[in-house]
Amino acid sequence: MRGIDLKAARWRRSSYSNSEGGQCVEVAADLPVVPVRDSKKPDIPALVFPAPAWTSFVAAFVTPGSDRNPVRKRGLG
Repeated sequence: MRGIDLKAARWRRSSYSNSEGGQCVEVAADLPVVPVRDSKKPDIPALVFPAPAWTSFVAAFVTPGSDRNPVRKRGLG
């Protein structure tokens, strides 16, 4: 997935982030892919996922009762 310029990307921080600078991730919107980066180190390269893969990943965590939910499978949710 080379050739994607992320300099002008609009990044948004996880809703689980706090003002104390904890372990935070940011994702960029309005792109054909989903870049994810560490909010504490925005200058290092972002991980870039195909949009369908990112959608499946997020759905596994937010779908209540889903057998695909890795948090639920480990008895943590």
